[in-house]
Amino acid sequence: MPVGLAPAAPLRPADTAEIDAFCDAVWLEDGLARTSLDSYRSDLAQFSRWLAAENKDSLLAADEGALSAYMARLSLAMRASSQARHLSTLRRYYRWLLVERRISEDPTRRIANPVRPARLPKLMTEAQVEALLAAPNCETALGQRDRAMLETLYATGLRVSELVGLKLHELNLDMGLVRVFGKGSKERLVPLGEEAIGWLRRYLADGRPALLDKRQTDAIFVTARAAAMTRQMFWNLIKRYARQAGLAADQMSPHTLRHAFATHLINHGADLRVVQLLLGHADITTTQIYTHVARERLKSLHAAHHPRG
Repeated sequence: MPVGLAPAAPLRPADTAEIDAFCDAVWLEDGLARTSLDSYRSDLAQFSRWLAAENKDSLLAADEGALSAYMARLSLAMRASSQARHLSTLRRYYRWLLVERRISEDPTRRIANPVRPARLPKLMTEAQVEALLAAPNCETALGQRDRAMLETLYATGLRVSELVGLKLHELNLDMGLVRVFGKGSKERLVPLGEEAIGWLRRYLADGRPALLDKRQTDAIFVTARAAAMTRQMFWNLIKRYARQAGLAADQMSPHTLRHAFATHLINHGADLRVVQLLLGHADITTTQIYTHVARERLKSLHAAHHPRG
């Protein structure tokens, strides 16, 4: 939501054209998903409205002073992570203008990154994961679907958008692999493991046909109305199963299982580069946080069980 402005404030026509041209360019260059393009569009629209309210120049003509003032305003109303996303969008936009030779210098080049506190992912023990995975009633079609989704998520570490977006042709159970298209439409192959394969086979043979009732779709995970599962649906499911398993539902999300996937791999000796590839991280520094999680777990175990802990 725009900071200090009405969300419905109209955009200046020139800025609307700028945003459209930029989004078209990055879509052609990167093949970004609709959600990423919408995020770019929203961030630039918010900056445009702020510029107009402050009687400042257009997006194209905004200078370093305007950008500094805007980021200072955001710092009063947003978490550092949200500020960083806005700044990332603005940098991408002005660097695009620079490449297109429509500006002579990048006004974001001296804008400092927001300071984000280091936060470790919430850690699930292997026993807690087992309790969560066992929560669905697998005598029902919906329970088979939910167990297959949970097992697949823990076996692969997929992002929730990747999980609910899986298609039949991307799954090869004989080879034990799933083909995933992640951020920026980057493709990766991820092993499934025997447990996930077994539950997927059961769901595809029994649960899914019962849910579809002869209707057709390429989506692997479907609702009782034969529609593809959504991120919000799965988010709600995982919280419900967390409560059933006696876990803290307010601390549970699909990303929590992704964290567990990575941390448990590292705990069992997996190489950090391998975990990076499986998670689809472009930068290994993003993956390195899981080594900190593993170390914290080891320290707590040492403190609990060593006689001099």
